[in-house]
Amino acid sequence: MKTKNRMIDLTLLPAVFALAWPTMLEQLMGTAVQYVDTAMVGSLGTYATAAVGATTTVNWLLGSTLSAFGVGFLAFISQACGAGRPDRARRAAAQSVLAVLVSGTAFTALALGLSRQVPVWMRADPSIRELAGRYFFILYTPMLFRAATVIIGTVLRAAGDTKTPMRVGLLVNAVNIVLNFLLIYETRTVTFFGVSFTLFGAGRGVVGAAEASAASVFVGGTVITAALLRHREISPLGESVRPDKTILLPCLRIALPNMLQRFATSLGYVAFAAMINSLGELSTAAHTIANTVESAFYVPGYGMMTAAATLTGNAIGAGDLPRLRSQARLILLLEVSMMVLSGGLLFTFAPDLVRLFSRDPAVILLGGTVLRMVACSEPFYGISIVIEGMLMGAGKTAVSFIFNVTGMWCVRIVGTFVCTQLLGFGLVSAWGCMITHNLLLCCLFVIYYRRGKWNPLRSI
Repeated sequence: MKTKNRMIDLTLLPAVFALAWPTMLEQLMGTAVQYVDTAMVGSLGTYATAAVGATTTVNWLLGSTLSAFGVGFLAFISQACGAGRPDRARRAAAQSVLAVLVSGTAFTALALGLSRQVPVWMRADPSIRELAGRYFFILYTPMLFRAATVIIGTVLRAAGDTKTPMRVGLLVNAVNIVLNFLLIYETRTVTFFGVSFTLFGAGRGVVGAAEASAASVFVGGTVITAALLRHREISPLGESVRPDKTILLPCLRIALPNMLQRFATSLGYVAFAAMINSLGELSTAAHTIANTVESAFYVPGYGMMTAAATLTGNAIGAGDLPRLRSQARLILLLEVSMMVLSGGLLFTFAPDLVRLFSRDPAVILLGGTVLRMVACSEPFYGISIVIEGMLMGAGKTAVSFIFNVTGMWCVRIVGTFVCTQLLGFGLVSAWGCMITHNLLLCCLFVIYYRRGKWNPLRSI
């Protein structure tokens, strides 16, 4: 029964959580592995943590640009499924395979060719540049498989299948953890439930961590491609992978603003991190660890973002305005509630969480301070994430581009430059600029959402 007059339609809860919980679990497990990675590398010392963290934001730059390709297919496929057009969804899935091949090959050449220069551009300490460059090179050797994991994962979620990407993510994480134990440390004696045994270790340190991550990406890309080919509803088998303008052009119109947004904001993250790196090894290590800790508390946001994007596309494809309005209100309510809880937990346990990754009292103090600052802005950031997901499902990515780029470069980057480079302030001031940026995004997205222009069904 449609409920035009109800503010919140609780009958939509099962559909929302069916899409959101696998993504949340996938994100949570991925973050848990990131925690393990950081802790393992952190046990080698602040030097190792700084070497890995020096290129983290460039990793985000490449990964987020790939994700933008998936957003175009997300809107197209979710709307095709909502309209009851599986034939269009299958043709779009075939075009996504073409996108994987082209983008994966191009990004491999780009990443490997620039691997030596990236630590220099990131203003990493000269003592860690060689190691940081080797880490980056190894990490991005399997770029084609990384592209498959990102783009095909988005295609499956657009078709309402969030469980397959979750299962693949769990497999990738398991492979990564096992190989970390074998490749990072030396051969050693381990005691488990009172039983001692010798555990092989290659003793490759930071390089071993990169090799473990690269191998897990190879496994993930292979498995998720096989899953797409076997998928009942959107398998591209039998469909042409030659460029199809009737699909690629609409997808590119959606993907291009999102790609420019992700590229510009990720480039902003690079500039942001470069300014932090210039503050010294302590700030770099604290910033890297704080980013890792904080990522776990965004899990509810990104889970709901996936649900918002897919359900919005389905409702638009079906032309169901009441459902579109009801699910938007419900997802926003759920999002705020969960982010208030996660922000409270982050504020309470911030120093203890940093202590998981470093024994350095100065790193613990600085990392805990900035985490408690950002914890207060979690609910506001969650609102902007969910509304951005709705815009993706509606194919309205140009507005997100304007908001995100304006906030990143006019607030975060300019503010951080003034605070750290001109006034000589430290990491706390940089994170203050980041929080201001997040609050601005929330205000802009809420105003745009309330005006209703994002909704193509508003005249129905």
